[in-house]
Amino acid sequence: MERLAEREWRERERAHVARMRRWTEPHQRRRSLGQPHPVLDFLFTYYSHRPSHLERWQPGPGVVLAGAGARRFLRRAAFREVEGGVALDEAALTAGRLRTATAVRTLLTATASRAPRLNCFGLHEWAMVYRHPADDVRHAQVPLRLGSAGTDEVVESLEIRCGHYDAFRFFTEPARPRNRLTPSRESQVRLEQPGCLHANMDLFKWAYKLDPFIPAELLGDCFELAADIRELDMRASPYDLSAYGYPPVRIETAAGRAEYARAQSDFARRAAPLRDRLIAACGSLLTKHAPSGK
Repeated sequence: MERLAEREWRERERAHVARMRRWTEPHQRRRSLGQPHPVLDFLFTYYSHRPSHLERWQPGPGVVLAGAGARRFLRRAAFREVEGGVALDEAALTAGRLRTATAVRTLLTATASRAPRLNCFGLHEWAMVYRHPADDVRHAQVPLRLGSAGTDEVVESLEIRCGHYDAFRFFTEPARPRNRLTPSRESQVRLEQPGCLHANMDLFKWAYKLDPFIPAELLGDCFELAADIRELDMRASPYDLSAYGYPPVRIETAAGRAEYARAQSDFARRAAPLRDRLIAACGSLLTKHAPSGK
């Protein structure tokens, strides 16, 4: 096992907390004031990892934290005292967590095996308000850039190619038949591909599903990627977010679609090594806990 001196792990912990507080503190401040944010709230509402847990540092498996200060980790259920310090108690990796690790590795390995597809142009957000009552849209506090009729016209003029189930399930009923694909939970492994913004944002979800058996630095990398992708996701949406400082990516134009595809490609490149690290982490957990003789 790797051994971290107290000075080393405290510095890593300090850096992680400071990095995550760039996001958690403004969110908590807005929440205390009752000020919803149509872009950033998603990172803490759709994704259910608590801000306090996002700030919480852990080294991941196979690391001993040395020094008297490490004893405070024993207040967490998944840590135990070992020779030379404190470490994750891998006996706390339950059968349920191992099933999650298996499912995550299967999904991410399948996703990584495919070439990125860059022709969806963010139309999933438009499909979520297509032919929808104007007083009942998902982000009622912000207007539609093109109005309801203009939004519907864009949906009807472009082909929808969304393969991500957790985006598709929010489509309005009139929009569903317009999608070239019919993603479902059962087809998720077969359909997810590394150009999809939501598949890449979901790396954060898969990381926190295995918390604390994923190093905090990897969790933080996945969160920051999700935050950056969320900005593009909403800038390319039908909403007018200029009051929040977000200029639109006008996917209703050829230039806007090209801009979107370039950014989508960049995010696919950023996501690839994070996906590989999560696949490796899942593989390590499963190898260590494989039944004897297999």
